[in-house]
Amino acid sequence: MEIPSSQKELLKNLETLIQRTYEVEEEFIELKNILNGVIEFLPQALWVMDKNGEIIVQNSKTKEFDSIPNSGEIEIGNKVFLVQKSTIKDKTIISATDITEQKRNERLIAMGQMAAHLAHEIRNPIGSISILISLLKKQCGENELLEEMKSSVFRIERIIKSTLLYSKGLQPKPKSFLLSELKEELQNSIKYYSYSKDIKFLFFLPDIEIKADFDLLLLVIQNMIFNAIDAVEEDDIEEGLIEILYENSDDYHIINIYDNGKEFENKDILFEPFKSTKTKGNGLGLALSLEIIKAHNGKIEIASKKKGFKIYLPK
Repeated sequence: MEIPSSQKELLKNLETLIQRTYEVEEEFIELKNILNGVIEFLPQALWVMDKNGEIIVQNSKTKEFDSIPNSGEIEIGNKVFLVQKSTIKDKTIISATDITEQKRNERLIAMGQMAAHLAHEIRNPIGSISILISLLKKQCGENELLEEMKSSVFRIERIIKSTLLYSKGLQPKPKSFLLSELKEELQNSIKYYSYSKDIKFLFFLPDIEIKADFDLLLLVIQNMIFNAIDAVEEDDIEEGLIEILYENSDDYHIINIYDNGKEFENKDILFEPFKSTKTKGNGLGLALSLEIIKAHNGKIEIASKKKGFKIYLPK
């Protein structure tokens, strides 16, 4: 029995509709996969809930949370998150953004401002004490107690200088000079730094011309040497060795500072300001040193073959 033409047309339209339904379903699945990919790509942890509070979508970053957090700032472990909530029709969207770095920077700014204020307040009385020590030395001659006082004042002055430099920002004034010119200045500063162990200092700073801010580079190497002295003091060894060695490369002047003292306790926080694992120090020396070398378009690395640091200054 022949099918009427009207039914043939209906069957054809039905086949077309079924085929289009399959195509739409495939497009929907593809779109859903893209949407899930976008949600997974987001830097925030994300939950989407229906009107009954059931989770219908979430990304893998939500695994950091034991439960869906409330709105506001929350701390989980060492991280700080900003949790926000919004509603679209009958769906609730909750996001948790990691703001740990932002909060850390805010704290550092506050600490820097406070430290700079204290440094200004301390600077004048320390200057007066330094003058009085010099006058006493003229009257009393060489005296072990006065030398210890002078070393302590030198340490405070260095901390003040580092704090003010770090809080105000760096503006290097490069000029050409011989690397060997740093040696005498470094040897003089070592004399003012108090330590009890027998420490040998090995310098190799040849007559090679470099271009940098002399005072700032001197401060960097001083910081490295003083850290090395502290490491020797804190270790069980009886005799210390600190090496300040120049190394040449095609692109960089490299200054290596090595010591045989106590190993680094936590390499992850070495260059973080106001953090220190030493019994001495305020945690600014290495942080400031890194900023100074970065301002010269250079870099500082932890040495791999010996314990110490490598300073790279571009040629």
